[in-house]
Amino acid sequence: QVQLVESGGGLAQPGGSVRLSCLASGLSLMSYTMGWFRQAPGKEREFVAAIRWSDGSTTYTDSVKGRFTISRDRAKNTVYLQMNSLKAEDTAVYYCAAGRAILSTRSQASAYPNWGQGTQVTVSS
Repeated sequence: QVQLVESGGGLAQPGGSVRLSCLASGLSLMSYTMGWFRQAPGKEREFVAAIRWSDGSTTYTDSVKGRFTISRDRAKNTVYLQMNSLKAEDTAVYYCAAGRAILSTRSQASAYPNWGQGTQVTVSS
């Protein structure tokens, strides 16, 4: 049984930092790409970042480039999203996802059949 469990969300001030974690179990991660998506109230779920487990190659949406970093710890079966220089518009529920996505589909939610429950990140002063 595949399980993705996110943690690390909370309240941060504009300009602050938050690190999200996603612990994966029940799947052979070497064949997978791990993604982070987010959904703000009244908006569609959007792609944030992805990392291919086998070689660590990464992809980011333009709005977070230079501010967010996705990484993985092979020993802990955990993927991280380090979020710096946070803005109010980063406020959303953040979801971890796993799928056998290829480079051209990494940003598409439909490429990820496995999802975590989500963790809220609120950026406010």
